[in-house]
Amino acid sequence: MVNADGWIGFPSEGNSAFATRYKLYDAIHNGGPIRKGRGGRAASGRAGLSSITPILTAGRGPEADTGMAGTVPLGELEGRLGRFRARMDRDCPGWEMAAIFGRINLYYLTGTIQDGVLLVPADGDPVFWVRRSHERALEESPLPWIRPMSGFRDAARETPKVPQRFYLETEVVPLALAERFRKHFPFSEVRSLDRQLLEVRSVKSPFELSLMERAGAIHERVLEESVPELLREGMTEATLGGRLYAAMVEQGHQGIVRFGSFNTEIEVGQIGFGENSLYPTCFDGPGGCAGLCPAAPVLGSPHRRLKQGDLVFIDNACGVEGYQTDKTMTYAFGKPLPEEALGTHRQCVEIEDRMARMLKPGARPSSIYAAVMEDLAPAFLENFMGIGDRRVRFLGHGVGLVVDELPVIAPGFDAPLEEGMTIALEPKKGIPGIGMVGTENTYVVTPHGGVSLTGRNPGLIPVP
Repeated sequence: MVNADGWIGFPSEGNSAFATRYKLYDAIHNGGPIRKGRGGRAASGRAGLSSITPILTAGRGPEADTGMAGTVPLGELEGRLGRFRARMDRDCPGWEMAAIFGRINLYYLTGTIQDGVLLVPADGDPVFWVRRSHERALEESPLPWIRPMSGFRDAARETPKVPQRFYLETEVVPLALAERFRKHFPFSEVRSLDRQLLEVRSVKSPFELSLMERAGAIHERVLEESVPELLREGMTEATLGGRLYAAMVEQGHQGIVRFGSFNTEIEVGQIGFGENSLYPTCFDGPGGCAGLCPAAPVLGSPHRRLKQGDLVFIDNACGVEGYQTDKTMTYAFGKPLPEEALGTHRQCVEIEDRMARMLKPGARPSSIYAAVMEDLAPAFLENFMGIGDRRVRFLGHGVGLVVDELPVIAPGFDAPLEEGMTIALEPKKGIPGIGMVGTENTYVVTPHGGVSLTGRNPGLIPVP
């Protein structure tokens, strides 16, 4: 319902490395001996999480310690706000006030996704003005400065000083919403705070890592153990998508996948049988997806049926209490794929292993990208990270409250990695006539290299 402010609401926003990973997978799931990877470090996987167990579990106690299930602790929210203000002080000297509208950033800073605006002054207490639902905001957030409003007029009346320059999420806030806000907060200049919030969010706290560890465990279990049991000859991609969604939610997935990129829509993930995994798509990633129809190019085709010898490709996210992991798994249905596909896939696995070892504090994403790409043969680069002219220029990306966060393993991303960043590595290569091979897992940056949150099965799981 539109009120006096014109308020309508907010928009939604084989080789040794290959063999080592199979041995580790066997050790984790079947009780075999765990062997060391290169450099004397455990070849990661969930067994490797022991090195960061204190990081992943510190901040996460019983539900009674944090209120209702899913409530973000007060100290966590205060720390986030403090880091955001410090980043604004560093990057935007003299800033006076920021206004946060986007659902993801509202959740990050308040612990609740409600319809309103968070006003953050450079000094003094913020105020989260909530139009709907104030009652739920009070229930879900431990913050003391949450107030009800019927529209921006109420918030403006209680704001003692309106600066001439406001900092907004210019990647999120529509012009019409900004103008409605300006009607009661008559600022003359808008500056962006998108980069500052993205950079703050890129380094995960122990509390956040604990949620991502839970998401990763579900992700690993469903894609590596449940999906082979779901695959049936003659089923459609869309049918697999529906059953995959049910399996993930049953295991604890939050049911929604969120992206920060404008107008990005994904249901469950990208699902493709054979060459459908190369199908053109507007999504900025190496894989493809035919989707349900032109109006809904998501989930998977309701017409393409699974047959013997098909490559099955699944690239999707799994979330717990807002925090997501990103993972790709491939399967060989009915019979092995041609040796060309197997050899190409093995090389992608090697590339992921190499990049994972480079995920240490101080490393530059652009340097990781350059080091990997420079070592690849021209023949391999053809259809690497896509197919034809539909290739992407990155090898990995940050993951968290949205699937596409900072940092990005790509040219131009020169800021050094920091401990606690979470990054999905996804080397993939299209093979005409077969589909998209390759792999993807989500890692935590640690002093010893990346540690996988989503398992380390090398993929192309054989499904008889």
